[in-house]
Amino acid sequence: MKIITLSFFLFFVSVISYCQNAVGMFSAHQDIGKPALTGDVTFNSDDQSYAIKGAGYNVWFGRDELHYAYNKLKGDFILTANFKFLGKGVDPHRKIGWMIRASEGEDAAHITATVHGDGLTTMQWRRMRGAYMRDPQDELFTKKAGTEIIQLERLGKEYIMRVAHVGEPLQEVGRTDAIDMPNDVLAGIFICSHNPAVVEAAQIWNVRIEQTVPDTHNGYKDGILSSKLELLNVFDGKRKVIYEDKGRIEAPNWMPDGNSILFNKGGNIFTVALTGGDPKLLETTGANRNNNDHVISYDKKLLGISSHRDGMPGGGSTVYYLPLTGGVAKLITDSTPSYLHGWTIDNKEVVYTAQRLSKGPVYNIYKKPINGGPEVQLTFLQKGLADGPECSPDGKYIYFNSTQSGNMQLWRMKLDGSEQTQLTFDEYNNWFAHVSPDNKWIAFISFPNTVDPGDHPFYKRVMLRLMPINGGGPRVIATLFGGQGTINTPSWSPDSKFISFISNSGPIQ
Repeated sequence: MKIITLSFFLFFVSVISYCQNAVGMFSAHQDIGKPALTGDVTFNSDDQSYAIKGAGYNVWFGRDELHYAYNKLKGDFILTANFKFLGKGVDPHRKIGWMIRASEGEDAAHITATVHGDGLTTMQWRRMRGAYMRDPQDELFTKKAGTEIIQLERLGKEYIMRVAHVGEPLQEVGRTDAIDMPNDVLAGIFICSHNPAVVEAAQIWNVRIEQTVPDTHNGYKDGILSSKLELLNVFDGKRKVIYEDKGRIEAPNWMPDGNSILFNKGGNIFTVALTGGDPKLLETTGANRNNNDHVISYDKKLLGISSHRDGMPGGGSTVYYLPLTGGVAKLITDSTPSYLHGWTIDNKEVVYTAQRLSKGPVYNIYKKPINGGPEVQLTFLQKGLADGPECSPDGKYIYFNSTQSGNMQLWRMKLDGSEQTQLTFDEYNNWFAHVSPDNKWIAFISFPNTVDPGDHPFYKRVMLRLMPINGGGPRVIATLFGGQGTINTPSWSPDSKFISFISNSGPIQ
């Protein structure tokens, strides 16, 4: 009886100790391989960054010494973060990065996406327990120096490393399936000084662990992933999660007061404070099947919404408006389907995409006065899709996306539909041009060219990009797992410094 009691006590102490080692999103952190000097990780809740320090002779040969913060995961997932050493350092081979590990054992099989002190960025692995690490000169080893953004993905039995300079798309630099790894693994951030007598330090931010689903997953039918409402500084690229939901939330609008965000969930409209807390339901009487097309008028008094009506063509999406504070929804478009995306600067008209031809799934852009008047067609595609119309703050243009050049690209036109001009020319499918309130920037979402140009599905590896209002090369400001619902509607902060967006992930297991 005494032995049983003592065993239970030791187990209880062990659980408490494990819980006390949680830091930020990581369930535990510890030294691996008994380095001579102790490491540590701290979490800054203000900017959601991590400060990590640690020693260790190396992560190499048949055993490792490092400090490691990790979660227990299974299945497919993507690990992404920005990494930066602090200080000049002692050894050029000091290491930081992502590590997927079979266990806490010093000789465990693992794979790392590693950044060295001299800028060398590599994919390294120990195929099985106790084996020597693969040498950097192996034919399956690739490298790229000087990168800050590091991603490591597990996809079935394959492990894929991608890297990027700030502002650039991620590029694949390594891929292997030559690792004996269980389904249940450890995954997290690590540091090794490559010198047993030295403690090195690094800062890590925009840390994201995303449990993914296959590309064949149907976001409408095959289950809903959890959602994170994030804020992004478009100039320094730093992200912050302010609200998480186990279900699907979509299409954030930044409220005019700058202190809260509006979004849709389950057919309703909610607001949530930037400081977090419980969302508040917004009254939309007469329109309670709202989708992710909702836009605030320029005078900050009205909210335009799209809500479905039963028995109508194309699913019945209909455009309404109501007071921004909530109230009774008033019908604007009787014909369906109609999907709202913008207001004119005088707050008297809305612009939207709609299907009006009886033959084929062709969508064009229209505008209509909110208090009655004829619907005016602005684009005249005979096939394909024109979508996402949004009026610029100077009242001169409507920005939109269209497949008229082949794949989906950004365009703009005058308010009467004239002078249609293509703005982006690249291999991606670009959607939803959102113009900053100061009329200087366009933020938009880019899908890979493996996605059909006329589709913007859920749960894909996508980018948010930024370009000057008068044209120029877009730069990447975030990579994420998302798509439909991420940034369908205008989401700039009133001061033109931030955008809000939704990212998705399965349950972290």
